[in-house]
Amino acid sequence: MIDVKAITELHEQTVRQWHRYDIDNHYEGFLRAVCRQHQQNYRLWHQEDIARSTDVSDAELAQVKRNIDKLNQQRNDMIEQLDDLLIGELAANGVQPCARGRLNTETPGSVIDRLSILSLRIYHMHEQADRDDADEAHRAKATAKLDVIYQQHNDLSTSLNELLEDIFSGRKQLKVYRQFKMYNDPTMNPYLYKAAQKPAA
Repeated sequence: MIDVKAITELHEQTVRQWHRYDIDNHYEGFLRAVCRQHQQNYRLWHQEDIARSTDVSDAELAQVKRNIDKLNQQRNDMIEQLDDLLIGELAANGVQPCARGRLNTETPGSVIDRLSILSLRIYHMHEQADRDDADEAHRAKATAKLDVIYQQHNDLSTSLNELLEDIFSGRKQLKVYRQFKMYNDPTMNPYLYKAAQKPAA
């Protein structure tokens, strides 16, 4: 079965490494896909920071917004890929859900995505809690938030482990819920296809 501890350790270690060195991915198998998905969240986090800056030009901001849009699409695609890989793993191990196997409201891929984001939040909240240029009230506020985030991370990790146990034992079913994002599809986004149909001036 998938090792949840290995996933959360990957998230934690790579967030620290990527803030000092280039983004890389030396993992194999399912963890390689986890790392690819995590990379999109890492890039998204920092593009979102730039998007809220007041000292960037309108042209730079427009490019950042396009970057965010593209990264978010890739992030969602990779969540689905994680679930696809898990379904392949179930098939390879001959796991069949029981006739009354229930579905979960969230897939393992979605939970892994949320854990990825929490690892980024933990890293950056630690930065705030340790700031030398901030007052004690700011650091105390950040520390209190860290306590809550760690509890959320622990709860979510435990829930993912229980969900995977249910899925790999056949007690629950796993389906991939395709998001079918329309805004990036030039044939389905009305603004894009109508603009393409306009005669050239």
